[in-house]
Amino acid sequence: MNSPVDKSPSRVRAMFASIAHRYDLLNRLLSLSVDQKWRRFTRRKLEPSLTGSSLILDICTGTGDLALEMVRCGTTLGCDFCRPMLEEGAAKIRRKQLSHPLWFIEGDALRLPVRGELFDAVTIAFGLRNLEKPQDGISEMYRILGEGGRLAILEFSVPTLSVFSQIYLFYFTRILPRIGAAISGEEGPYSYLPSSVGEFSEPAELAQLLRRAGFGSVESYPLTGGIVTLTVAKK
Repeated sequence: MNSPVDKSPSRVRAMFASIAHRYDLLNRLLSLSVDQKWRRFTRRKLEPSLTGSSLILDICTGTGDLALEMVRCGTTLGCDFCRPMLEEGAAKIRRKQLSHPLWFIEGDALRLPVRGELFDAVTIAFGLRNLEKPQDGISEMYRILGEGGRLAILEFSVPTLSVFSQIYLFYFTRILPRIGAAISGEEGPYSYLPSSVGEFSEPAELAQLLRRAGFGSVESYPLTGGIVTLTVAKK
């Protein structure tokens, strides 16, 4: 039996700090830029429930890619506990014209430094599985959302189509870690990635965790053959 993946905050923070300077490049390269389409899809699913005066929080924002999508819908806050990732994000937004304000703050997703019932929408992309206690993270998201607010979780999943699944898993577990290590100069983060995905909840299990936390109207959208799933819920 495999040992559980080490998701201690110190390890996760150090991993992302070590690849911050190559994070965006590797996201584009390893996903063939499809990751940008996933984030656009997320924004479009939330957009009908938002207005220009909406307040949005993107948790585990990293370098701010999803925050940069969501800022089209309203004032956005990007939160992450890895300062080098936030520094990359801050440099990126200085080069862009934004339709609404966007700020970054340093903070832990399990103890968010914001008051309750404040946000109209909360998003998290490829971050929930990295939390030491995902259920506690979901509870925090529920706490900070206003009544009727929307939550969007974009996360890796395992394809269900057998042939495609076999091809994808070979790439994901054998090829991707080698490319990631070669370009970033760090082996750990891209070996950790497939391990953390394999250990994370399936979309149906995630939906149950959300309902248990008090969310309703939970819907799941498999993307790109199911290698990623967007889960949307309402407080």
